[in-house]
Amino acid sequence: VLLGTLPPDFLRITGTSQQQQEAADQQAALALHHQLIGNPFLQNPAGRLNITVAQAKLVKNYGMTRMDPYVRLRVGHCVYETHTDPNGGKNPRWNKVVQCLLPQGVNVLYIEIYDECSFTMDELIAWAHINIPQAVLSGETHEDWHPLNGKLGEGKEGMINLVLSYTSGTGAMNPYLYGGGNMVPPVMMVPSTAQNVFGIQQFAPVSVYTQLPAQAPVFNQAHLSQIEEMFPNVDKEVVKSVYEANRFNKDATVNSLLQMSE
Repeated sequence: VLLGTLPPDFLRITGTSQQQQEAADQQAALALHHQLIGNPFLQNPAGRLNITVAQAKLVKNYGMTRMDPYVRLRVGHCVYETHTDPNGGKNPRWNKVVQCLLPQGVNVLYIEIYDECSFTMDELIAWAHINIPQAVLSGETHEDWHPLNGKLGEGKEGMINLVLSYTSGTGAMNPYLYGGGNMVPPVMMVPSTAQNVFGIQQFAPVSVYTQLPAQAPVFNQAHLSQIEEMFPNVDKEVVKSVYEANRFNKDATVNSLLQMSE
């Protein structure tokens, strides 16, 4: 029987030195990332890059019974993730728009596709390094299917469909509204202090939300319907993604779709 004043660590589990160091590293990484996001001039941005992660056609299903794919995208120092397509299998669809400031000298996108797992670490099933076309940096909207690498070999895991557009100048310095519609915020991959049942160290994605603009662009269903009628041969999900990437600007969306149709 313990009598008297209880010690400060009573009923507390004292972490090991390794866990304490991991926790300190996590806090340091988060603080650095908040500093970089909060001060865009540190990244010396050249403009704003719009990326629509539309869909993928994969060759093999790596899941035991099903496969729940999601995309992790890196641009410069920032990492973005789409939502998971439940039971998407070999034909997942995301139609997610990523808008990010493109730093000077960055001209490559790094794409990874993971299968989300419940009891083990998410499995990397495909990846690609995609050069940003010069036509995109010149202001054109570019849609293309890009080959994916993986266990089957280089360019043999299937293809991913991306729509790219770029805005340069001072208009690109105002960050877009994250968290609304199909927009996704950047995430920071930091070491997790917790371990799963198998004792394997995992990395936890932490969402980082930038400051919201004073007035966000407004979605207009009537404008979207008019644009869909003007382009009946274009998939409606693609039209919607381009409409969102152009910040719900009807004229800019029409111009982008015309460039894609050429």
